Order: sequence, then C-alpha cells, then structure tokens
Amino acid sequence: MAFSTTISFYDNSLLLKKPINGLINNQPRTPLGHLKFAPLKIQATYVAGPSSKHSFQSQEVGNKSQKVPLPAFEFKEYMINKANQVNKALDEAVPLQHPQKINEAMRYSLLAGGKRVRPVLCIASCELVGGDEGLAMPAACALEMIHTMSLIHDDLPCMDNDDLRRGKPTSHKIFGEDTAVLAGDALLSLAFEHVARNTKNVSSDRVVQAIAELGSTVGSKGLVAGQIVDIESEGKEVSLSTLEYIHVHKTAKLLEAAVVCGAIMGGADATSVERLRKYARSIGLLFQVVDDILDVTKSSEELGKTAGKDLESDKATYPKLMGIDEAKKFAAQLVDEANQGLAFFDHVKAAPLYHFANYIATRQN
Repeated sequence: MAFSTTISFYDNSLLLKKPINGLINNQPRTPLGHLKFAPLKIQATYVAGPSSKHSFQSQEVGNKSQKVPLPAFEFKEYMINKANQVNKALDEAVPLQHPQKINEAMRYSLLAGGKRVRPVLCIASCELVGGDEGLAMPAACALEMIHTMSLIHDDLPCMDNDDLRRGKPTSHKIFGEDTAVLAGDALLSLAFEHVARNTKNVSSDRVVQAIAELGSTVGSKGLVAGQIVDIESEGKEVSLSTLEYIHVHKTAKLLEAAVVCGAIMGGADATSVERLRKYARSIGLLFQVVDDILDVTKSSEELGKTAGKDLESDKATYPKLMGIDEAKKFAAQLVDEANQGLAFFDHVKAAPLYHFANYIATRQN
C-alpha cells in the first residue's frame, strides 16, 4: 500500500554547528512579519511493505526557499544568564532541611546541571508578551521540578533502567529506588505549591490557568499518556502516528506548557497564547526528533546519558521508522512550522524564541 503527499521543509543539514531552516546569523534585522516563507516542496511517498515497516521516498518538486535572517541576538549569553537565575531560584526553593535524605535526593537531581531549556523558554515567552522574569520565575522553577521528576522516574529499573543522567549516576543508583520514587513525588507536589505560593503581581485567574496547564501536561492526558503508550510499544511494530503520539505527550507537552505558562503569566491574550502554543508544539516535537537522532549518532560521553538506549530496548524512534536522512528533513520542517508561529510577534522581542528553535535543532547533546 502506498500514497503520496507533498510536504515542505527547508533544505538544510541538521546536527551541524550552524543555523538551519535557511536562517542566517549576523544579518540585519528584518521584520519577519513582512516576509513570506517559500518552502522547498518534496514529494513524499509512504510505503508499507510486507514487514509493516514504514519508509518515505522523496524527491524535489519545487524551488528552494528564500533565506530568512535569524534576528541578531546574543543567545548564548542570554541562556547562561537566565539559567544562572533559574539555578539560584531552584537552590532557594529546595533548602537542605529535615528530613535530610529526601531533600538531598531532590537537590541531587534538580541541581545536577542541565540546559534549563524549559524554564528559560517560560521566561522568554513571558518577556515576549510584555512580562518580566520575576512574573515567570515560579512557573519556570515548577517546570524544571516536573521535568526532573520525570527524569528520576524514567530512569528507574521498572521504566528505562538507566544508570547515567546529566553525566552523573541516576538518583536510584545513589539513594536507592525507594528514595528516588519519593524524591520525584516530592518534586511534583512542590511544583504546584511553588507556583501557588510564590507567584506575585499576577491575577489569581491567571495563576489558576497556569496551574491547570501544568496539571494537564503531566497527567493522564500528557506525560503519563505518552509514557504508558511508550512502554506498551516496546518490541512492537509502531506506526508513525503512534510514535508522534508518544513524543507529543511524553516530551513536547512539557515544552508546550513552558511557553504557554510564560505567556499566561506575562498577560498574553488568548490569541497570542494559542499562537505561542503552536510554536511550542513544533519545537517540542523537534526536541524529541533531534534526541532520537543524537541517540544513534553520539556517544554516552557526548550526551551525558547512556547512548543507544532506545535501540537496545527496541523502542520506536524517528530514525528507526524513517531513517536518519528523513528524520533530519522532518526536523527541518518542524523548525519552519515553529518560525511560522512567531511571525505575528515583534521580531526583536521574539528573537530568543527564534534562536531557541535553531538551538534545539542544532544541539549536540
């Protein structure tokens, strides 16, 4: 069985240390709202063979897109400064107190490093719509607490059974499985308490809206849904639609919540929130597609976690179902979709989010 469709993407190589999606660094600022995206057209043919494995055959059928300048912005400096502020706030949010063991375990995983992508996205989104870092910081910290909980639980022997995370032994390897489970539970509970207690100068309606967003993101309609389908799919033939469901819920939902919660705290109207949600869904799925590619192209030392784990456990991934080249093309398409979602906003204020899409696409770990 086969069918054909035309999709658009930007003809760039991912996982190279250069911008992709036709975005070029250090070019004069151009109001992106006035630019028209002209995607490269690809004729993709879906093929389901006797083994039920899916593949895509493609050929160029149109013209290449125009190059769109990436807004001038010191993104690396921005990330470092914001991450430092987030780390300070997280350190203060989980003091070392009685009972000491559980707080040590919480702090061990929460303060183990990491790029702080989710909290910085939350802050950037808040600033885009007219808010400031202070309005978003409690939600930003809550997102990192939830993310850390998901990593602790994901690494447990009953789940992915991983020994390495962020270049360090996983929580259960240091504190035992029982304490690791409790540390994750405590961080999840603290996340909601932290938003409710520490958000200042934001209306109660908006705080409740953000808390509801976080709750739906982590529960049976979000992260948990993705995780259970992922577990049930191990060792089975999985369709691309099922794989997308897993990654949208397991990974993309939390990145979406980061952007949406930041916009809510910053005072965005409903239309702006939904436009940013569209952007976030694209970069959320992009994050996982790139993660899948890195898992089979990088070493454990480069990644700071066990490489090849998905292959070893026979999990469905984009490279497995589509091949590396087609997975890279799909990632380029997602960058395009993300940038389309930002076209309605001031390009200077949106610069961190444009750079975020490029950063996620070109990251090396």
